[in-house]
Amino acid sequence: MAGRGTDIKLGEGVADLGGLAIIGTERHESRRIDNQLRGRAGRQGDNGSSKFYVSLEDSLMRIFGSERISKVMLTLGMKEGEAIEHKFISRAIENAQRKVEGHNFEIRQQVLKYDDVMNKQRDVIYSLRRSVLEEPSLVPMITDMMSELALELVEQYTFGTDRQSEWDIEGLKNAVANHFRFVPNFEMEKSTKKTDLEQVVRKKALELYELKRKDMSDEIMLYFERMFLLNEIDVRWKEHLQNMDHLREGIGLRGYAQKEPLLEYKREGFELFMMTDQMIRENTIKKLMTVQLVSEEQLANMEMKKESKNLSYLKPQANTGGTVQQQTVKREGTKIGRNDPCLCGSGKKYKKCCLKE
Repeated sequence: MAGRGTDIKLGEGVADLGGLAIIGTERHESRRIDNQLRGRAGRQGDNGSSKFYVSLEDSLMRIFGSERISKVMLTLGMKEGEAIEHKFISRAIENAQRKVEGHNFEIRQQVLKYDDVMNKQRDVIYSLRRSVLEEPSLVPMITDMMSELALELVEQYTFGTDRQSEWDIEGLKNAVANHFRFVPNFEMEKSTKKTDLEQVVRKKALELYELKRKDMSDEIMLYFERMFLLNEIDVRWKEHLQNMDHLREGIGLRGYAQKEPLLEYKREGFELFMMTDQMIRENTIKKLMTVQLVSEEQLANMEMKKESKNLSYLKPQANTGGTVQQQTVKREGTKIGRNDPCLCGSGKKYKKCCLKE
């Protein structure tokens, strides 16, 4: 389709000879493309003509009606290479083009339905990110996140039941300590309900958050809140996009199990999105409850202790035999596994965080 988007001006005397002649060597799957090719002739009111040549071996003809037309040709005794000009042939080609166009239209509709799922999730994430950037204070957002996280932890370790015998109180304490950096003191009685546990966790967490805000200025605290939230949103959203791509690649196979792939994609995509939202809230709260300001004097003391500790590792000790003996280094505290969560509260594994240092 060379020359599309440009005017083809006929030379002197060409219009009198019939104008521009368009010769098509095949019919395309879309009638729109054929019409665009025909439109190269007769531009600006000039004379022109168009003619298309089709072979029964063309892909369009092989898919639709090639055998039927071949039988007609054999019946009529036509030889190979002999031209056929009949309305029946033109109608057969147009019908084949309509079928292909309809099939492509259904594919585009299906793709659009899958894209709508991601568009709705993208609107939610971008709205959250815009709020983080534009809101003058993020305190209401952070307190809501803490309340939701407290409720989720209590529901998780009470297993959705009011029977205290089935509650995992120790597991709940460990989870609260991991997320909010404090160990709650539950006064367990027969009348204690799940809402009481939630109230204890939420109240103490908000108190610690208020104390941390008082220790820092509003400007510094807003900086930490905004930085942690934006970082978590960006990182988790990129991971979510990769997970959705992996889900999309194999979702068509659900049809073999008599399941609607689009419905399965919506359902599992929603579950992945809720996990992403939960990770954003959890990691943001962990970082906020862990962060603290350090004075220059404290920082200098920490660096001096670190340097002296490193030097003690390298200092050799002489034994009675006159040879140099390396000092044995003993670990202090509990051992941290490579795949355990890092104690700095970053949410990453130990091997990908502080172990490198």
